[in-house]
Amino acid sequence: MSKGPFLLWIGALTLIMATPWQGWAEKPFEWVPAQPEAVGISSEKLRALSAELAKRQTKAFLVVRHDKLIWEWYSPDHGPDKKHYTASLAKAIVGGMALAIALDDGYLRLDDPVSRYVPQWRTDPRKSKITIRHLGSHTSGLDDSRPNEEAPWKDAFWRRELPPRDPFTIARDVTPLLFDPGERFQYSNPGIAMLTYAVAAAMRNAPNNNIRDLLRDRIYRPIGLKDDEWSIGYGQTFHVDGLPLIAAWGGANFTARATARIGRLVLHRGRWEGRQIISENSIAAVCQSAGLPGDCGMGWWTNAGKRFSFLPVDAVWGAGAGDQILLVIPSLDLVVVRYGGDLGPQAPSQENVGRYLFQPLMQVITPEDPAQSGTAGPYPPSPVIKSLSWAAANEVVRLARGSDNWPITWGDDDRLYTAYGDGWGFEPGVARKLSLGLAVVTGFPPRITGQNIRAPTLEQYGDGAKGKKASGLLMVDGTLYALVRNAGNSQLAYSRDHGATWTWAPWKFTTSFGCPTFLNFGPNYAGARDGYVYIYSPDADDAYSAADQMVLARVPKGSILEPSAYEYFVRLDSDQKPVWSRNVADRGPVFRHPGHCWRSGITYNPALKRYMWFHVYPKQTRGDGAPGARGCGVYDAPEPWGPWTTAFHTEEWDMDPGESGCFPAKWMDQTGKNMWLVFSGEDSFSVRRVDITVHKSGDGPK
Repeated sequence: MSKGPFLLWIGALTLIMATPWQGWAEKPFEWVPAQPEAVGISSEKLRALSAELAKRQTKAFLVVRHDKLIWEWYSPDHGPDKKHYTASLAKAIVGGMALAIALDDGYLRLDDPVSRYVPQWRTDPRKSKITIRHLGSHTSGLDDSRPNEEAPWKDAFWRRELPPRDPFTIARDVTPLLFDPGERFQYSNPGIAMLTYAVAAAMRNAPNNNIRDLLRDRIYRPIGLKDDEWSIGYGQTFHVDGLPLIAAWGGANFTARATARIGRLVLHRGRWEGRQIISENSIAAVCQSAGLPGDCGMGWWTNAGKRFSFLPVDAVWGAGAGDQILLVIPSLDLVVVRYGGDLGPQAPSQENVGRYLFQPLMQVITPEDPAQSGTAGPYPPSPVIKSLSWAAANEVVRLARGSDNWPITWGDDDRLYTAYGDGWGFEPGVARKLSLGLAVVTGFPPRITGQNIRAPTLEQYGDGAKGKKASGLLMVDGTLYALVRNAGNSQLAYSRDHGATWTWAPWKFTTSFGCPTFLNFGPNYAGARDGYVYIYSPDADDAYSAADQMVLARVPKGSILEPSAYEYFVRLDSDQKPVWSRNVADRGPVFRHPGHCWRSGITYNPALKRYMWFHVYPKQTRGDGAPGARGCGVYDAPEPWGPWTTAFHTEEWDMDPGESGCFPAKWMDQTGKNMWLVFSGEDSFSVRRVDITVHKSGDGPK
């Protein structure tokens, strides 16, 4: 194994390519050096960025893409074997990772009250409400402490004296609560101290609850970190309440390569060279948004709330004073480490990081790169679906020209029920143009027949937003339900005689759910996951506004007409189980794709055991201000709430997808690998075959 670095001189800068080593990992991983262009990055732009960072007190700058080390620069007084302080980046790579171990081993959950593990808080009416989730996401209400602040307890926190003047006792007994837990964001070093306190207390009866040892044995050594490449907790251990407590709010030192390896573990969702070091669920619980003010993870920052508009929504990072940064972007398969001093004067640190590091990084990705052009999608690649192959344009079936919309459901009579908008329906067509008309489709593509059903109590008139239109159809136990948009916000109607007569529900969705659609299963809802009906919508009050996220509601199938029976998806808990609320104001995103959440259709594919969600994107504005092409995406998941992965994504399809689409369950073959998309391209009932290639067992993305 080579011990000498490969050197590439660029002016006064030194680019040091990877020096692999025989680490502690059972299957040693070695960084593979590559030229930036090989992974879709411009050398010229990356060189310019590195030079600019060098002027801004940078000590180390590493860029890893597709598991290739494409850039590694150090200042003359630094190097690949030299540790650097990480400041509050420790909250992510020490505190967050220690919490992931405790979650993985089942010692605690994110929504556990901290008082379960800290008895001193049990009688406090406010602190007893603090959860693990609150501590990790800086929403506990605990005040912050910074060095040299006037309050005596704040200065004492940083002196790290022996108990009872140690930082953990101060965090537990002295730090005041500024507001009720979960009310708002307040960065808090004592909050992270209490997080690691709670982790150690929860693991009191474990073989080892010293997080320094746990991290070494469970994460750091298995991913190849040598013991001399890192140190944590200021090199101290505080013994409080019979617990060995290690600081995780700061006090860590890591080589840049060691930090990059932790980033790689997060990128691969806890998997390392074929071995699951930490479960995917635990990594997600720590690194995804906690669903609370600030959109933080557990010690990690996330872009779920689009803190930086130019970063993908799945970006996560750890950050510390002096702008110590570990950035991980799964959708771009990218890991970046930056060490040094402050990137800029005066402005808040996050603003400088965005201006001088994150935004320029996005500009080094070449336009022709798939991840930049959009085919990578907002979520990681599907572990089941390798690719989708669409039928040629001349094979697309088009009926009912001049009509669009086309939500669809499989009835108890084996017919497909659908609805059209702004048109005349199937030939020969109705005499007067309808905003909402009903029809049925029989046969199997390409030999299909459509027939209009006259339903005076459902039919509507008015073009565009001026007329009500169906956005979702579902038959359950012989009753046909329609979700109707442009109804302020949307409204339900139902028919018990196969669409001949309809009754409108006396209530409406008035918050969000402006373009709702049903999750469809088999005929008459056969093969449904459970006894609930699921409804998805962009998080908007109308069908014309592009949203940043999709929301989800569920209702018992026997109570669809009862508004009080509806529950709204809030978030996934630490076990990746859905949390629901009766209050629509508590709703959280079930899917995020900023500026792209618009109209969609979702169906379960029983053979693949995946939920197939087709998204049509709103037209994107071109550089000259004119509307551009319309793209689309196909996302899949094992459950109605995710986790979502990308099966297909493009910002510009090879034909117009229209304004809506879905995969009828009736037209999926027994293998699940052949489906037909119904979409409204060219204002028609358009049907296009899609063939699915699945990953071979064990061959999917890690």
